[in-house]
Amino acid sequence: MNRITFGAGDGFHSLLRARVHDHFEATGQERRDAPAMVVKSALILGWFVLTYWLLVFQVRHWPGAVALSVGLGLAIAAIGFNIQHDGGHGAYSRHRWINRAAAMTLDLLGGSSLIWAHKHNGLHHTFTNISGHDDDINLGMIGRLSPHQPHRWWHRWQHLYLWPLYGMLPIKWQFFDDFADLASRGRGDHSLPRLSLADWVVFLAGKAIFFSLAFVLPLQRHSFSAVIGCYVVAAMVQGVVLSVVFQLAHCVEEADFPATDPTSPAMGPWADHQLATTVDFSRSNGLLSWLLGGLNFQVEHHLFPHICHVHYPSLSAIVEQTCRDCGVPFRSHRSFLSGVASHYRWLRRMGQEPAVAAPPALPVLLPVMGETAGRGRQEAAGLSRR
Repeated sequence: MNRITFGAGDGFHSLLRARVHDHFEATGQERRDAPAMVVKSALILGWFVLTYWLLVFQVRHWPGAVALSVGLGLAIAAIGFNIQHDGGHGAYSRHRWINRAAAMTLDLLGGSSLIWAHKHNGLHHTFTNISGHDDDINLGMIGRLSPHQPHRWWHRWQHLYLWPLYGMLPIKWQFFDDFADLASRGRGDHSLPRLSLADWVVFLAGKAIFFSLAFVLPLQRHSFSAVIGCYVVAAMVQGVVLSVVFQLAHCVEEADFPATDPTSPAMGPWADHQLATTVDFSRSNGLLSWLLGGLNFQVEHHLFPHICHVHYPSLSAIVEQTCRDCGVPFRSHRSFLSGVASHYRWLRRMGQEPAVAAPPALPVLLPVMGETAGRGRQEAAGLSRR
């Protein structure tokens, strides 16, 4: 696999960075360590603890158990969007240990902060929407998210069947993906690096705590079927919410999916690439922004992943104006539902069998019709370009 490189910018990124710097200088705000983030974290963690305690130690009837399982799934998604995501990017605090602690909330919830950082920070944020490099658009044979991925006959229905399958994402992480990634480390250009002893301790301890909270402790008070049922409901809610929010940023009609040239793996400027492959949605919805950890401002997040997400609404106006000034496209959906509709249409389009290229035009052999022969060569050249 060729190593992709990005070309030098044309001044857009430098201007944008200067304007964002001036914004923080003028407001006196810190890029990280925001007091609002501490309050938000306490509320979300309190939501998680209360819901879990009620579900495991208080509920006695299945309607309440289902409702609490849904609430627990939403609380876990909120932890991922807000606390874990900012910590994993080093955007929560200027102190490394605080970022590490925030990132490790993922380990307590069944994932791996180490593997997530490698795939998300290292691959997705660098090679956004580039097939074969961005693992976030790789669904294997189950789905086709990029025009550069192979088409299977069952993809024609992916705009229908993928939505419930999104709910399986946490289960897949917790029971399969993390272990498979560890088993294949060191193989290939984008595989995991060698793990230290501390990495192994965090990974194994996180899995042990998660399985204890998800299964061992609840089984002391409830039947096996009840525990598995509540786990599946919570996981499905978490998976659908996480998947859909991230898909709306990249796998929609407005986003580009750049192709790589095997003979020349150099791409355009990195910042322009991020803007071409990323789409905002519902920027005026303050409640949604709060719950999603600012991930409806994915353009701003991709350009400034080390800035705490509480600043994204303010940065959005700066980014949009700079794009307008420099002639760089800025892509956004006005609402969450318009983004969902665009993702649906993109899934349906990618599920259709790619058009077969037209055969080359036959050469015209009549020497007396020079003008016709010339037009035939032009048409053949046009077909080859298409």
